[in-house]
Amino acid sequence: MSQRSDIRFLLNGRAISLPSVAATDTLLDFLRIDQRLTGSKEGCAEGDCGACTVLVGRLTKQGLRYEAVNACIRFVASLDGCHVVTIEHIRGADGGLHPVQQAMVDHHGSQCGFCTPGIVMSLYALWMEVAQPTARQVEVALQGNLCRCTGYEPIIKAALAVSEYGTATADYLAETRDGITEQLQELRDGARVVTGPVDNQAIVPADLDDFAAVLVENPQATIVAGATDVGLWVTKFLRPISPAIHINQIDALKRIEVADGAITLGAGVSYSDFLPLVQEHFPFLLDYWNRIAGWQVRNMGTVGGNIANGSPIGDTPPVLIALGARVTLRKGMERREVPLEAYFIDYGKQDLHAGEFLESVTIPVPSTAQLNAAYKISKRRDEDISAVAVGISVTVQAGQITDARIAYGGMAATPKRASAAEAALIGRPFGSATFEAAAQAVATDFQPLSDWRASADYRLLSASNLLRRFYMEHSDVDQPVRLVV
Repeated sequence: MSQRSDIRFLLNGRAISLPSVAATDTLLDFLRIDQRLTGSKEGCAEGDCGACTVLVGRLTKQGLRYEAVNACIRFVASLDGCHVVTIEHIRGADGGLHPVQQAMVDHHGSQCGFCTPGIVMSLYALWMEVAQPTARQVEVALQGNLCRCTGYEPIIKAALAVSEYGTATADYLAETRDGITEQLQELRDGARVVTGPVDNQAIVPADLDDFAAVLVENPQATIVAGATDVGLWVTKFLRPISPAIHINQIDALKRIEVADGAITLGAGVSYSDFLPLVQEHFPFLLDYWNRIAGWQVRNMGTVGGNIANGSPIGDTPPVLIALGARVTLRKGMERREVPLEAYFIDYGKQDLHAGEFLESVTIPVPSTAQLNAAYKISKRRDEDISAVAVGISVTVQAGQITDARIAYGGMAATPKRASAAEAALIGRPFGSATFEAAAQAVATDFQPLSDWRASADYRLLSASNLLRRFYMEHSDVDQPVRLVV
């Protein structure tokens, strides 16, 4: 297998080849310090405010796809074979303001201007996907962009009016798509990349088998998929991550297969990649899914990474455990499969051996007899970490509950099933008294901690009330229990 040391990508209209890239080098620092492209701003350095938003184009099975991402937590080494587009590169057909920029001007969508470049790039990404979005689609696209002075109403008005100023099919990136695709294909030479100094090294494996081999050789390595968590280790905690193995470019980890009543996701499938499957097979998850972080983080972050990280407040494990998901773990060429709930052993400890990685997640598609729901309690509705999250799946046949799987996050040291609450449901009629008993049983299942997100009492009350809410939503009770947005 060939090996090289330079990271190769396209930046706006230029080819970039960097001979040595440290594991901790971020895209934002590269843009602002090395390239003097200062339109992208550093606001939070943790992927929350969106002031650093740029577009990254990557080749997919469906063709070249541009996504809004946070440059502050995107590592340069992860850009091999990509096209980075910054605010400085966009323009209108006549060389003047881009349609998104002109709409922002005409609708007074900017005041101090610090956050404006990031907002423009997010709206640009949306406009390329949906030429005439709804107000809700605009709100979802802007979840990861914070504006402290304008207020969002003029920004939303601008976003809804962009197509009055031009068409996405005539946009510069659309017109150059074929040429950019050819250039990116030429960059994919099938080589392993090992770059940066020995004490701050980044490795980009050639493919999935090469990744497995690299990890066996470097079992202490930091695996970087979307970097939505690892990025903060660097920007906030100054933690060393060398050697860092970047896997976001491995196509085999982005596969999605639907077969035998189940969906299998490669560990590198992002939240945004999985969204169409949510809409088709898990519609009850749609609102929950769109509340995971902001759009930029959903474009970068991966389902497998959220699981592998092992956080007790990760958004995906409770839902996937309730659905009966399994994970495939791989070391070298050997694989084993475990139920997702068994993967989490204790706080900060997962069933993962040295040199082993999470390769895929298999999720059964719910049957028509299953009633499902996912709920999230957080201080802020959008782009916030859960205080309590729960996935609930209840099978009802002839009015009787024959099976129940309930999994909570934020209630214990790991994502955990509520076995007592499940036992209170199984074998009993689907009714208010049954769910009241299950709600009371939650206190037997968990003794949560108090922290700055929520007190133990609040968590217990919320966890119990979410079971009551589940019953109300799936019965004939005529009471409003969900905010419709």
